[in-house]
Amino acid sequence: MSYHDNPTEPKLKLPAGACDAHFHVFGPKDRFPYAKDAPYTPARDAPKEVLIDRHLFLGIERGVVVQSAVHGFDNSAAADLLAEKKGSYVGVALVAPNADMAELKKLHQQGFRGARFNFVQHLGGGPALSDVLKLSSKLASLNWHLQLHVEPSMILKMSTELKFSPVPVVIDHMGRIDASRGLDQPGFTHLLKLMEDKRFWVKVSGLERASRQGAPYADAVPFARKLVAEFGERCVWGSDWPHPNLDAVPDDGALVDLIVEFAGEAQRQALLVDNPQKLYRFDS
Repeated sequence: MSYHDNPTEPKLKLPAGACDAHFHVFGPKDRFPYAKDAPYTPARDAPKEVLIDRHLFLGIERGVVVQSAVHGFDNSAAADLLAEKKGSYVGVALVAPNADMAELKKLHQQGFRGARFNFVQHLGGGPALSDVLKLSSKLASLNWHLQLHVEPSMILKMSTELKFSPVPVVIDHMGRIDASRGLDQPGFTHLLKLMEDKRFWVKVSGLERASRQGAPYADAVPFARKLVAEFGERCVWGSDWPHPNLDAVPDDGALVDLIVEFAGEAQRQALLVDNPQKLYRFDS
């Protein structure tokens, strides 16, 4: 099982134009095969049709599909979704650090607006940060951003180099913090320090990954609340559907309702509508 088949209908009515800024599509593998060297294999396909239905059910109108390591550098499954949801969905691609402009321009035409690099060890670790920053000059010409999936211990080590990025830098999943270690843990304090620089954004997502208590993930809420309170103009929210590599699959409706615990009504407008529009530039 890789996603909840019967999520709860959320009590929270999302604002018009609400965006899920982080989710994936897997397969169907007979049409979009998984990469031979993929770091993990999904329990089942999570195709665009299920994703679109899920968003309709939750009241989500815009989306950012993030290319998964399952498909490697073949962004075709994500591009197929973007072709169907042109204008209201955009993508973040996986590319090699030496990707050429022809490849990047093709991805741009398909609807991609950023490039993600996985530095976390369970996905194989990332390339040299210096190589990623060399690529960022190409991304700047397309008005793209960098998205980094990092572990808490990496944030301080990367901070000096990242401040030379010519494009916005988005940190995934609140820096993958461990909620049991408290708000004063070094990885989180380093993230807060990084966020003082206005080129940095953060995805207030992955509370179910940060939590060590399980649903309803109350131990992770203070981290999201602090980020939204202090840097609410540069936070976006994502569901992380279909929730790969989790033992207990979250209820998507409950994840939507959890937003109330860390973002008030005005903050929700920024988190779900205004900030995504600024960062991802939806056409519709």
